[in-house]
Amino acid sequence: NRVLIRRVLEAEGYEVAEASNAEDALRKIQSVRPNLILMDINMPGSDGYALTARIKATPGFASVPIVAVTANVMRGDREKSLEAGCDGYIQKPIDIDILSQQIERFLARQSND
Repeated sequence: NRVLIRRVLEAEGYEVAEASNAEDALRKIQSVRPNLILMDINMPGSDGYALTARIKATPGFASVPIVAVTANVMRGDREKSLEAGCDGYIQKPIDIDILSQQIERFLARQSND
């Protein structure tokens, strides 16, 4: 899924940095300073909820939008993502035809804040 997302977004002109686990993600956000983070809730080494909370608590990153990307579709999963600090939610399987539109919407929302 990560490779597919990267390919789709790069084809749309986005610069994409990816991380394979939580510690890698924390290192990358410090050096890359992303405009948006797509958070896999079920990532190796940490759940995405905990990592989202850590990122939002990191000075300078509270306003960076974090969008949960998850196959968790049980009742309450979306709310759990939002409570953890995610600013949005994209459900797997990802619809590649609308992914870039969803990303654009989150980025536009950030620039309006």
